[in-house]
Amino acid sequence: MDVLRFKQANCKNCYKCVRFCPVKSIRVYQGHAQIISSDCILCGNCVSVCPQHAKEDISDVGQIRELIASGKQVVVSVDSSYIAYFDTPGFQGIEKPLKALGFTAAHETAEGAYLVKKELEKLAAQPGDAPIITSGCSTIVLYVEKHLPEALPYLAPVLSPMQAHAVLLRERYPGATIVYISPCISKKEETTRFESVGADYDITFTELEEWMNEAGVAVDPNVPADEPMLSRAYTITNGVLHSMALDSGRDYLFLDGLDDSIQTLKSVVNGELRNCFIEMSACAGSCIDGPVMEKYHRTPVKGYMAVANYAGRQQFVVEQPDPNELRHVFTPLPDSTPMPSEAQIAEVMKKMGKLRPEDELNCGSCGYDTCRAKAIAILQGKAEISMCLPYLKEKAESFSDSIVSNTPNGLIVLNESLEVQQINEAARRIMNIRSASDVLGDQVVRILDPEVFMRVLTSKRAVRNERTYLAEYQKYVEQTVVYDPTNRLLICIM
Repeated sequence: MDVLRFKQANCKNCYKCVRFCPVKSIRVYQGHAQIISSDCILCGNCVSVCPQHAKEDISDVGQIRELIASGKQVVVSVDSSYIAYFDTPGFQGIEKPLKALGFTAAHETAEGAYLVKKELEKLAAQPGDAPIITSGCSTIVLYVEKHLPEALPYLAPVLSPMQAHAVLLRERYPGATIVYISPCISKKEETTRFESVGADYDITFTELEEWMNEAGVAVDPNVPADEPMLSRAYTITNGVLHSMALDSGRDYLFLDGLDDSIQTLKSVVNGELRNCFIEMSACAGSCIDGPVMEKYHRTPVKGYMAVANYAGRQQFVVEQPDPNELRHVFTPLPDSTPMPSEAQIAEVMKKMGKLRPEDELNCGSCGYDTCRAKAIAILQGKAEISMCLPYLKEKAESFSDSIVSNTPNGLIVLNESLEVQQINEAARRIMNIRSASDVLGDQVVRILDPEVFMRVLTSKRAVRNERTYLAEYQKYVEQTVVYDPTNRLLICIM
């Protein structure tokens, strides 16, 4: 199932989504962007940066409402970052509107985070110096599964907090449907792909907010504050490590942001890091700066403080399930896109006008870091040659210059100061001018009577096909003079 989709009518060929996609999982076809689901890691960057709001995640709200209407038990797992999104000091503030919408019960995902942190402590205490990387961030997991399967052995073989909480909720509410609510888009894929574990449905805080507004219910800002619980901190940077007992002699590191995380994953694969436990989150700021927060509700410092104050030193009182129920084995999802040959790449580079190394500007306007990467994307069906701005500019200029140079009409372009900006060969023949450099930048009065130009500049009305005698050159011409207000230029055609 595709989690992200694209509203084609809104795409404006800006390629911003391609520039911000860390794995280039966006195909541009006939000027419109399409998400390549097999490559996408659901980081949400394209959703956050799209100036036309053309990208959207697919919503489960309709199906959930149907389940509630049918009388089905539907239980909610609410990510603890809700405190950074909604204006309420405690869980009751969001629990009330959720029950008003028809949910059977609501609980904090932080309960599942507590179960996971206990398993992570056991892993960290085991002998050996192989790195261990937290596996709670589904975007990090997707990146490893799809683009760096060599790092799979280093992912902690433990369910995510959402999945662990679903295990707990199914024991409390046998037969119930579990819905997870968070600021994360990639969790939608997690609920879809792992049907045997985890929640059954996933919606974002924004989708919940829209639903509540439609239903006329609101978060209660006047409820009492909750007792601070330690595992609520997992939604902020260093939150997982903060909740763990760190006494195993390992080096404990934390990273947020996809670029740093990817580089660190590659360092782990290359054997550059040993005897370390690494907390890793794709979003800078971790869950409280997820793509939904980034686009609709970005308050990083306020959000961090809200969650940090919400997480004390006490622990949830929940029974730890059998460890096997919390274990998860990750498998690779290999990329099936073939790598083109050097000959094929060279041929496409030639078509792009990249004949020499100095032609490769690597300007990034197309969204790819290098011209070579763009050529590979073209061969893989992800990009079009027309996405190259310098290529299009040079092509347009060459086409324009060809017309200007070969037309039998004389062309002269003046600025508003009546200075010559451009003159073609036909115009120079009419006026016996040896070289364009002889008149470029000079007042037009040097070569022509300026009266018609002053008239058009003042009135902004064109003069068309006016028969004129150029006494100095002893020639009759039909003269058209128009004013271009966009570029503030006068164009004369003779």
